[in-house]
Amino acid sequence: MKLLFAEDTHDLSRAVCAVLAHEGYEVDTAFDGEEAADLIHKNGYDAIVLDIMMPKKNGIEVLKELRESNIVTPVLLLTAKSEIDDRVTGLDAGADDYLTKPFAMKELLARLRAMTRRRTQYQGGDLTYKDLMLKETNFELSSENSVRLSIKEFELLRTLLMNAERALSSSYLLEQIWNEEPEASEDTLWLYISYLNRKLSAVASSVKILGSRGESYQLVSEE
Repeated sequence: MKLLFAEDTHDLSRAVCAVLAHEGYEVDTAFDGEEAADLIHKNGYDAIVLDIMMPKKNGIEVLKELRESNIVTPVLLLTAKSEIDDRVTGLDAGADDYLTKPFAMKELLARLRAMTRRRTQYQGGDLTYKDLMLKETNFELSSENSVRLSIKEFELLRTLLMNAERALSSSYLLEQIWNEEPEASEDTLWLYISYLNRKLSAVASSVKILGSRGESYQLVSEE
């Protein structure tokens, strides 16, 4: 699973990310709120860990911004014991959970597992279309190059691959991918379509996703 860990204390970030990597997570790091917001808008993540107290933008500002942008990725806030009001504000702004510093790594891992319940219906095979391959074992997308996808990116592309060259309505895709997240919207879907098209370009595939916001989407090849 792909995570963003945003914490301005470099030693803590380095230690936590080493443990997360050992547990099999792919982790991006940010050391201020502006960097965190930029990464969130450029990439899809399975979960985001935000420290409330960060320079440039604090964690709650970043959280509000991403929720206003229809990004529904689970967010865990890191708070100091004295930040009770900020915890309440953060939960009201759309945080999924919070953890008080200092924390035990076992607790952080347990919170992350609870927020990112991985679906179990995948059979471990590969899906292919034209020059594109999607590996279900590790969510790797490959053509000339390869990248890892987040869970939502994987689920969306998997659905499109299984229906290649067929137009799928926005409502169908939202129901299939975000059926347990009623706050997800047409804008959420459009955002993830944009993520996937950037990654299709990054792996140098001839495949792309066509469609208009709020209407339907179709996986096609330019070959």
